[in-house]
Amino acid sequence: MSYAEETGAFRAPQQTTALAREWRAMTRAATLVALLTAPAFYLVLHDSNHVSVPAAALLTLVAIVLFRGLVEVIVRRLIPSPSLLGGDSELKAEDIISRRRYWFWRTWWRRIPTLAVVGFVFYLLYLVICNVMGSVGGVSDFWHPGRELHAVLPAQDLPQILLQFIQLAIEIPLFLLINVLIFIGPFALMSARSIKSYEPGDASWGVKLSDVRGQADAKQEISRVITLWQSGEEFEKAGGKRERGLLFLGAPGTGKTMISKAIATSFNCPFVTIPGSGFAGMFIGMDTLTVWLLARRARRLARKWGGQCIVFIDEIDAVGMRRQALGTSMTGPGATLTSAMGPTSLSDLNFHGPHGALTASGDVIIETRQWREQLFARRAVAPGARTGLGTRVAARVNAAMPFMGYQGNALNALLVVMDGMNEPPALRKWWTNRVNTLLDATFLIPQRVGGAALRLPPAKPRTEEIYFIGACNVPIEALDPALTRPGRMGRHIWFRTPTKEDRKDIFDLYISRVDHEPDLDTDHGRDELARITSGYSPAMIEQSCSMALTIAQAEGRPVFSRRDILEAMTTVEAGTATNIEYIPEETRAVAIHEAGHAAAGHVYLGDEILSTRLSIRMRGGSLGHYQGMDKDERFSHFRSRVMGSLVMTLGAMAAEHVFYGENSQGVSGDLQSATRTAAAMVGIWGMGPDPVAFALQPRREPSDDLPVERQEATGGPLGRLGAGLLPGGSASGGARNGPASDAVRDRQALASRRLEQIGNQLMSRASVDSMLTPDPLAAVLNSPEKRRGAAILLGQAYVTAYSLMATNRAQVERIADQLSERKEIHGDDVIALLNSVGLTRPEIDLGDDATWPTI
Repeated sequence: MSYAEETGAFRAPQQTTALAREWRAMTRAATLVALLTAPAFYLVLHDSNHVSVPAAALLTLVAIVLFRGLVEVIVRRLIPSPSLLGGDSELKAEDIISRRRYWFWRTWWRRIPTLAVVGFVFYLLYLVICNVMGSVGGVSDFWHPGRELHAVLPAQDLPQILLQFIQLAIEIPLFLLINVLIFIGPFALMSARSIKSYEPGDASWGVKLSDVRGQADAKQEISRVITLWQSGEEFEKAGGKRERGLLFLGAPGTGKTMISKAIATSFNCPFVTIPGSGFAGMFIGMDTLTVWLLARRARRLARKWGGQCIVFIDEIDAVGMRRQALGTSMTGPGATLTSAMGPTSLSDLNFHGPHGALTASGDVIIETRQWREQLFARRAVAPGARTGLGTRVAARVNAAMPFMGYQGNALNALLVVMDGMNEPPALRKWWTNRVNTLLDATFLIPQRVGGAALRLPPAKPRTEEIYFIGACNVPIEALDPALTRPGRMGRHIWFRTPTKEDRKDIFDLYISRVDHEPDLDTDHGRDELARITSGYSPAMIEQSCSMALTIAQAEGRPVFSRRDILEAMTTVEAGTATNIEYIPEETRAVAIHEAGHAAAGHVYLGDEILSTRLSIRMRGGSLGHYQGMDKDERFSHFRSRVMGSLVMTLGAMAAEHVFYGENSQGVSGDLQSATRTAAAMVGIWGMGPDPVAFALQPRREPSDDLPVERQEATGGPLGRLGAGLLPGGSASGGARNGPASDAVRDRQALASRRLEQIGNQLMSRASVDSMLTPDPLAAVLNSPEKRRGAAILLGQAYVTAYSLMATNRAQVERIADQLSERKEIHGDDVIALLNSVGLTRPEIDLGDDATWPTI
């Protein structure tokens, strides 16, 4: 027989129903017995003990209730309670009442011995005090102390003494409370001040939803959700459930806080906001108190304005990071896919300076999707920079005395508040439960009399609807899963970094607010502005338009022109450019260097990258720079694209060798970037060199056997290494399909050694791996085989760049001359210049000694 069968834990519904009915009959019989014996008990009290009629009646009533409570406790101990699985609603309601009675009387009967002992102890103390005080008067009677006590303490003095005791009982706790408030009150006040509330009409930032540009999808989704928040009754009647919370995810500067202000301005709903750092407190429990104050203010505003309120928590990662108990695999903003898999793009690999240059010298900037994500992430506000005085003081105290405060309670309290927003008021629920339990425990007061209920109605859930919006710029994996799950902040909305089309939309808003020349209103003019503002946030675009008008009016012109906004963008990006005039020889050298980058990028990446800027004005540590952007949004690149970036990076050094026979110190950043890229290609991305074929121009004709995507990948700017000519210009088909001759193999081996030798000379040794700073690329270069592959790749790229510069020497010189004259060229002017000089892709013959540069 099973355990369930032995214990009878699972009885048939008929058995449980019958047991419940027997329970009901027995409890009613016990009540009837108590009522029948009550007159006899009353007569004993009144006739035998001479108790007054009211007192005897009251004591009789108390005896009946106590007897029924005792019977309830004893019987519940002896007979198992019925399980009402399958029972009717009437039996279930009676069972609830009986269980409530049993809980009440079991609690009080357990307290009786304790109360008796405490009463006896107090009585003994009373006897001792009375006898001590009575002995002062000269007479002492231990068993009748009241006589001597009345002699010492007259009855008329007792009220005054009692009043003094009451006053003392109030003053001591009040004194302690005042001292505690004096000690922690200022810190609690500063934490509470971080909670800001705005009623309809107060949130007048002047920001509307139409002012939020560049985030069309996110804005549409937010508008849909908030519309349901405000008027979703029909949606709920149809079976839907309104979202409780929204989570805004995205890099800093993408408009998360701005759209929250637009929500507060545009929707007729109260709005409460607090930064994530506002929950920090100096002492344990202050963060929980801040959460309670936040919920209380939101409920109060919701009751005032029709039952709805929106709570916005900016930088919620300050309070909602993943708790240690759930794992530490992702515990910070830097815990991304890149850290687990190594660099996944050139921007992960080479991102230098505040503008994310491809090289350490800062003279090559290429806008890609990954580059924008990195750039906006670097603009994140430093921890504590946006916090108030109280938070900064608390942070310093916690740093000095970490045992004083613990900030993990804020997340737990916030989760509880989010789940309990619709819960009935705690005090009302407690009072209702206690009163109804006491009435049920008397056994004499029925539930209803006629149509009138003799019990307090259950506390109703709150009618206020509180909605939460959080914003952060860390990966969602870094946040606690309990916060981001459905039912809390389960709707996640991503804000992307502004693309070229997004920036064009943003310009349409801000440039229309500032007086400008009509040529900037054309589609071509706006498109050019969007192209040359790579990595701009909406705030930077707004500042550029305002600063352009400042420049124009400083020169006496009422409207600004294209030249003014270009100058304004230069200032916004890196401050005012250093007004330094190079000597003529250095001006030409810097122009040749940047012209080499631009020419290589235009020839070998022209199908994928659009040149946007060419400059020889000093900014920071860079004497000049070349800037471009991806024509299309891409999430990954083929080998030909990465190889083209290598040629572009080394194009400046190749140009210096062609024109001067040597290179300057300015190529150090280029060599570092090229080395890291080549190491990643060989050791991480599986893009090693082909040791057989070295021609960099594709020769394979399109074939019907190959998919279109594969044909395009093979016929890109550089083609696949190994898809072209063998050294000496011979066709590769026979060598690849049949056994290669010894002579061909010897020439291939010689070319490989020469490419490797050039690559080893170019390879930068600046990155040194150590146990304290592990570098996967350094580990790649420490492998002889991988190092050889990286060296060959560098050699191939540099030979290609050198051949390009040697073949187009006159064209590169024309680019440098224009750059020397104009100092800085933007947008369409850069493209027109590169197209006009007639750059051609060289035919590379590795069998010709003139092809090989001397380093």
